Amino acid sequence: MAMRAIVGEKYGSPDSLKLRDVEKPIPKDNEVLIEIRGSSLNAADFERLRGSIITRMTGLRRPKDKIPGTDVAGIVESVGKEVTQFQPGDEVVGDLMYTGSGAFAEYVAAPHKVLSLKPSNMTYEEAATYPQAGVIALQCLREKKKIRPGQRVLVNGAGGGMGTFAVQIAKYYEADVTAVDSAEKLDMLESIGADHIINYRQTDYTKTGDRYDVIVDTVANRSIRAYRRALNEDGIFVMVGGSRGALLQAITLGPLYSKFSDKWTGINWWGEPFNKKDMDFLGELFDAKKVVPVIEKQIQLREIPEALKILEEGKVLGKIAISLGGNPHESD
Repeated sequence: MAMRAIVGEKYGSPDSLKLRDVEKPIPKDNEVLIEIRGSSLNAADFERLRGSIITRMTGLRRPKDKIPGTDVAGIVESVGKEVTQFQPGDEVVGDLMYTGSGAFAEYVAAPHKVLSLKPSNMTYEEAATYPQAGVIALQCLREKKKIRPGQRVLVNGAGGGMGTFAVQIAKYYEADVTAVDSAEKLDMLESIGADHIINYRQTDYTKTGDRYDVIVDTVANRSIRAYRRALNEDGIFVMVGGSRGALLQAITLGPLYSKFSDKWTGINWWGEPFNKKDMDFLGELFDAKKVVPVIEKQIQLREIPEALKILEEGKVLGKIAISLGGNPHESD
């Protein structure tokens, strides 16, 4: 039986992605077959498409997994014989990033360990924004050092998917939050609770003389020394995304500097790839209206290539969600 999916058989631009008919997957013994109702775009999607260093570790010349997409929400159609915690009809949500991909399709077979029951109060599109961006934002703020009320937290790239979650989660913990992004996103950031906003085109936050307890940077492109200059004595800097130069410094110099100082600088390595407890906690915050996904728009499968171009340019406010529920069968 065939299904529709976005397929990318080579590294390159979003234009290389095509909407095609492919074989519907058959779940293995430890997998769940999901009828996908919602997904969302992440920076990892265009990094995979461009052939990032990490992606090429599993596919040197072409992607190992032909169907991209990692955030998934949908309905269980069938389960493998080793799966006991899910049954057909269950509404589930999960992150496929560390087990493959395949969320940009009508169906996916996913390992049960990366899935959790979808909170009933969320739409499929809302639920599909959380697994990667929301969980990583939460881990950045409370895994290395517990965030405390009154701490000064700065989020760079705050207007994107992960950034908008980080701002709201930090405010839930009663931090004083500074959000950094382009002028077009500042009003939105103020509306979700940021105490201070900085237009990065006008101000370099590492040169203002202000110091922060926690810096979460989703678009890092400065030196480790610059970031350390903006930290309090026992502060932490967490790089989640950014340039290859910043990544290299965070991997090599970050641990060295951190060893001889109370300041910690490095990359977000901690936490489980998909943490059910964290996902459930974010669901509770959603229910309490403390953390709500910022969704700029919802798109269809065929619109993913163009949407990835916009995401890569950094023009998206929050997240772009992909809606599959109740849509007619699409054509090329």
